[in-house]
Amino acid sequence: MKTLYDVQQLLKQFGIYVYVGKRMWDIELMALELDNLYKSGVVEQSVYLKAKLVLRHEHRLEEQRTSQQKA
Repeated sequence: MKTLYDVQQLLKQFGIYVYVGKRMWDIELMALELDNLYKSGVVEQSVYLKAKLVLRHEHRLEEQRTSQQKA
């Protein structure tokens, strides 16, 4: 699991499709859904941790993009 697309495909396996319209919000909602799947016990810890790292990285990149656009 290396990209946001990989996380989207993981969520899709459970019938979860995320599109809010703003990339930052999509990433945050994916993180919430992933947390719920992990707490429910349907996602293994190793998969969960890899996906969370990808989401954290993408969130950080998106924050940088938006701050550069405002400057």
